[in-house]
Amino acid sequence: MSSAPDTSPSDDILRLRVTAKDPETLRALLRDTRPDVGGRPHVEEDGRIGIDVYVPADRIPALEREGVTVTMTGNASEAGRAAQAEVGSGDRFAPADAVPRGLAAKLSG
Repeated sequence: MSSAPDTSPSDDILRLRVTAKDPETLRALLRDTRPDVGGRPHVEEDGRIGIDVYVPADRIPALEREGVTVTMTGNASEAGRAAQAEVGSGDRFAPADAVPRGLAAKLSG
């Protein structure tokens, strides 16, 4: 059995913007649903308060309630997979003569 995580889209973590009519409503929502949050709450121009949260799609209905707007702003899992695709798979120090180079002091020992 592989230890790799399941990367099916149904298990993806979504980035959502949750905006509440007032701080009390947002606090109650966060206390009740306990989502992973990204950053601190901020006040919108219209006086509503919002925060970014990260949840799987099946938890979105728990966030939707009176006085709260939920907007999907991205797919964090998809962004992570795209970033991982940019990373090389080889060992850049594999050859015996490949010595790391840089500005650090070379210590004997």
